[in-house]
Amino acid sequence: MEMEELLKKINALARKSRAEGLTDEEKEEQAKLRQEYLKLFRAGMESTLNTVYIMDEKGNKKKVTKKH
Repeated sequence: MEMEELLKKINALARKSRAEGLTDEEKEEQAKLRQEYLKLFRAGMESTLNTVYIMDEKGNKKKVTKKH
């Protein structure tokens, strides 16, 4: 599922939750959709950061590395 489609579904459930509440099934779906969104977001962010370099004042480039 694409990020835009996920956001539409998440937002629709959020609007329904504020307006009339959600059933238990809808709450489960909302939680799963949010987890899927976070998974896609983190993958995209990691992909972006894999192309980032930091340049010091001397002009030396250093690749950003992942900390654990």
